[in-house]
Amino acid sequence: MELFLGTIPSIILCLCLCFHRYKVFIVQAHLFSPSQTELQNKVILVTGAGDGIGRQAALSFAKHGAEVILLGKTVKKLEAVYDEIVAAGYIEPGIIPLDMQGATEKHYVDMGAMLIDQYGRLDGILHNASILGHLCPFNQITSTEFNEVMQVNVTAQFLMTQGVLPALQKSEHGSILFTTSSVGREGRAFWGTYSISKFATEGMTQVMASEYANSHIRVNCINPGATRTTMRGKAFPAEDPQQLKTPLDIMPSYIYLMSDQAVKVNGQSIDCQPK
Repeated sequence: MELFLGTIPSIILCLCLCFHRYKVFIVQAHLFSPSQTELQNKVILVTGAGDGIGRQAALSFAKHGAEVILLGKTVKKLEAVYDEIVAAGYIEPGIIPLDMQGATEKHYVDMGAMLIDQYGRLDGILHNASILGHLCPFNQITSTEFNEVMQVNVTAQFLMTQGVLPALQKSEHGSILFTTSSVGREGRAFWGTYSISKFATEGMTQVMASEYANSHIRVNCINPGATRTTMRGKAFPAEDPQQLKTPLDIMPSYIYLMSDQAVKVNGQSIDCQPK
């Protein structure tokens, strides 16, 4: 497995309650208006950075001053995002080509060590990469497909997070951001393994947030909502994509949760498009 780097290339806190061992905040993250240097001096890893929301997050993080590391399985897509970032005059990003379907625990341990060696720390990770699988009745889900979806959406994210934790612990304010979905909060017929995987994401967020509540690492998950992406088109083929928000439209929430404005936000599942 080859790992290489880029030689190729204050928000409103409406309510604060005490809940178990960490604080719960109701956050209007979608209203955040970031400064141009909001993420300056931050090193942020984005998975699924080759297209869709991951691509836009990488571009937006770079625009606001971050040094971004692009992770994905398709090198040409990562190189295209790399070129966009460099052409815009932002900090040169790093690239990690990695297929999360086949990566092993050792790949993630090695990646964490490489981040410390090359960057000294990691300030944030956006777990954006996910696969949909087939939307079908529960009794038609095959074990093969179940394992494939869970591998990318849950197991790989679990192993990657463990692998990069030493790098995150070297950050003054580390942010772990998982991607959830409305079907990860309330099960819906025919959403099968994807829905199950997002329930696992919500659970992983809560477990980690509770464990790291008294540390300088915060753990949250974000629900993009109905957004104009390829995955959304597969899930809702009859839907008019022009009626949906673009990935750029929902970036305020992503930037906020990676910024120091959100250092006290922990254990939250935040909607980019609240009702």
